[in-house]
Amino acid sequence: MNKHHIPLVADNYYHLFNRAIGREKLFISDENYRYFLQKMVLHVLPVADLFAYSLMPNHFHLLIRIKPHKNLAAHFKLKKARLFIPEKHNMADFIMERISNWLNAYTKAFNKVYNRKGSLFIDYTKRSEARSEADITSFILYIHQNAVHHGLNKSIGRWPNDSYQNIIGRQLTYLMRDEVIAWFGSKRLFEAFHDQHVNLRKYDSYLRHKK
Repeated sequence: MNKHHIPLVADNYYHLFNRAIGREKLFISDENYRYFLQKMVLHVLPVADLFAYSLMPNHFHLLIRIKPHKNLAAHFKLKKARLFIPEKHNMADFIMERISNWLNAYTKAFNKVYNRKGSLFIDYTKRSEARSEADITSFILYIHQNAVHHGLNKSIGRWPNDSYQNIIGRQLTYLMRDEVIAWFGSKRLFEAFHDQHVNLRKYDSYLRHKK
């Protein structure tokens, strides 16, 4: 199985990535970024917990944990008006349907605002499984350094469209803030970990080829 097409399984952690087709942009205005997150809360958070995100002008990254099976089955019943039966239904397909609905809803609204037609995202949302706490912290670092990697900021924490400030702040959040801080040991250690120098080109290659 292609590692980018692995199924999303209850209780497991995944780094998700998708980008715009061709030279298109996903986000043009600040409102685009806000609306994208609003639609994510509506479609994705019923089936997954969110730990980190980074929204770039033409692509996005998320770190999520799929909800426990009982939560997934309850949401399946809510959306499909029938019980989830393992012999008849595929839960991984249902989870991907929620992600697809999120991206399709955003595309529909984006196309209406900017008078465009057709697909906005590439066909398949790529994913890599985080199999350890070390993987989780590595993905979080990679996500939060993405804006620096692409030359949008000179230092981490200054890009307004990622989760870094939300994690170290005190405002209400739908992120799993306490769990993120706990992985690093404290807020101070979270910030110190993000201050380290990382060769993101080598790191990006590592994540792409990680089994």
